[in-house]
Amino acid sequence: MTPLLSLRHVSKTYFNGDLAVEVLHGLSLDIEAGEFVAIVGQSGSGKSTLMNILGCLDQPTGGELEVFGKPARQARLDQDYGIAFQQAGLLPWRSVAANIRLPLELAGRRSEQGRVQELIDLVGLTGFEKARPAQLSGGMRQRASIARALVLQPDLLLLDEPFGALDDMTRQRLNFELQRILLEQPATTLMVTHGIQEAILLADQVAVMSPRPGRIVDIVPIDLPRPRTVDVLRSPEFHALQDRLVSLLFDARADAG
Repeated sequence: MTPLLSLRHVSKTYFNGDLAVEVLHGLSLDIEAGEFVAIVGQSGSGKSTLMNILGCLDQPTGGELEVFGKPARQARLDQDYGIAFQQAGLLPWRSVAANIRLPLELAGRRSEQGRVQELIDLVGLTGFEKARPAQLSGGMRQRASIARALVLQPDLLLLDEPFGALDDMTRQRLNFELQRILLEQPATTLMVTHGIQEAILLADQVAVMSPRPGRIVDIVPIDLPRPRTVDVLRSPEFHALQDRLVSLLFDARADAG
């Protein structure tokens, strides 16, 4: 089976005069249709650089990247996937409904306006359709951002630290909300995160990155039943996975040193 997302020996080097900084080195990863894969790594390991490359905001120095069997740029032009970043990026002069509707307008799919209300209901923003971003909490803005990323019904969803700027309590609550949303509207998902608990709670597999230059050092399957509840966070299985990931992250850091 051809992976839905395939990275082969992807590298990225930034140049500043005579100084070359290698951020990614030979990174390879396959994601199958229907999977939720989380990537964890130390700060500076290249997670956001990788997401920028996937989102066509940057280009790799070397290696190959395919989405749905085609170059990432073509997949982006074909609107095959949606993206939500750490900063919600909502247009401040547009309402919640108008922000979520924007991708439909850009794609010339105005006939699908009913989908906007469906997503507003799905992400728990019913009653805030006319609100501006400044009138929303950080968590509500992120819900609107995720709804906007889902409005074209993409088969692939990219999440770059979507809850990283939120307080711990809000972040954990939105982790459970994201799980519910993706159970109701499934999409193959790749998320980069600093949160080990977040990765275990949400993912089918967790890929561990080394410090810079980033590469995948191990992939840990998360064999926990869904839907995952608060009780799962207290289970021995959850804590064993957490300990394994912490060990891998520190081992990767030691190897890099």
